[in-house]
Amino acid sequence: MRYHKIDNQFFTNNREAFAKKMEPNSVAIFVSNDEHPRNGDQFFPFRQSSDLFYLSGIEQEKTILMLAPDCPNPKLREVLFVLKTSEHIAVWYGHKYTQEEAKETSGIENVHWTDEMDMMLREAASYSKNIYLNEYEYPKYASDVESGEQRFTKEIKQLYPLHVFERSAPILYHLRLIKSETEIDLIKEACEITNKAFRRILQFVKPDVMEFEIQAEIEHEFTRKRANGHGYYPIIATGENACVLHYIENDKVCKDGDVILFDFGAEYANYSADMSRSIPVNGKFTERQRAVYQAVLRTLDTLTENMLVGKALDDLDKLSKILIEKELISLGLFTEIEVKNQDLKEPLFKKYFMHGVNHHLGLDVHDVGNRNVPLTAGMVFTCEPGIYIPEESLGIRLENDILITENGPVNLMENIPIEIEEIERLMSK
Repeated sequence: MRYHKIDNQFFTNNREAFAKKMEPNSVAIFVSNDEHPRNGDQFFPFRQSSDLFYLSGIEQEKTILMLAPDCPNPKLREVLFVLKTSEHIAVWYGHKYTQEEAKETSGIENVHWTDEMDMMLREAASYSKNIYLNEYEYPKYASDVESGEQRFTKEIKQLYPLHVFERSAPILYHLRLIKSETEIDLIKEACEITNKAFRRILQFVKPDVMEFEIQAEIEHEFTRKRANGHGYYPIIATGENACVLHYIENDKVCKDGDVILFDFGAEYANYSADMSRSIPVNGKFTERQRAVYQAVLRTLDTLTENMLVGKALDDLDKLSKILIEKELISLGLFTEIEVKNQDLKEPLFKKYFMHGVNHHLGLDVHDVGNRNVPLTAGMVFTCEPGIYIPEESLGIRLENDILITENGPVNLMENIPIEIEEIERLMSK
């Protein structure tokens, strides 16, 4: 792996926490992500299921984890199954985990080849009333492609129709809400790699460079600093492109006088950073660009100050709309009288600010979590207000990653330049 080794006690602690939440006399099974075909005999780069990684640290296809904490046979209480390697596999596809390496990575004593699983699962199931199965349950996720987890669920339900089936997701999503010190350190490292990449492009950007050239600089820095890669596909949007929220073509020329909106974050050890910044192509903001930028920055600062233990995400969302509405009035985009007469079902601010400002962050850039749970110490969120003015070909978004603590919010991106003066100074070098 590119990233530095993670102490396997982290994964052991996660498994123990999950096992404590299981019903008595139960077995839980977790399967790895599929390899996704690209074309011909090629596959897209493999990325492990976040849940399986959280519980084992194993980054390999055809991996299965079985937890049966009440099983009379102690050798079946915690078993990891990994792909059986061979000289042929090593020659054609490279090194795969040995059983000893999988044990060292995961902290699991009982490691077997995946093709040995059936008999052990039958024995564990025979002592169990319940079977926990896992599927990705993020509310906004939808896919036409059947996942390995979904296929496995169908197979197990056919094999064990008399068992009671339970969902692992509610337990895991509760556990993953609160980040451990290990997780916070990994997110901090992802943020620091993102910082280095952003500082690099501040030295690189100038009129007439291509958006994809900037992307190449980011990826070079990510690779040099041991990142897995991007936590999500990067947005490098100059001029009018910045008003398209999920613009990812990154194939336009950066024109003198325009502002570039960046939204990117490094992924380190599968933990993601998520940053947005906006900079002038020529290194100097115009007065209008500066005014819009400062409006977004003021909003970001006020929202961050309000990210306190006990606060509700809905309250922050409502506050963001109030703050942005005032800023849009001050920018002359509409008047107070127009606001008083507006259609409340379609408020005026939505033309210029149409998204939320917070989401959970962790193993997934839009991490799992219950948005109805008040902010709690150990949670990590983004904070990302923006103003988008299509008629001026100007979009500004600023985003930091915030750790919630009992002593107030901690900006994990405090080292990443955000003030206008610092950005202009660094771009002038």
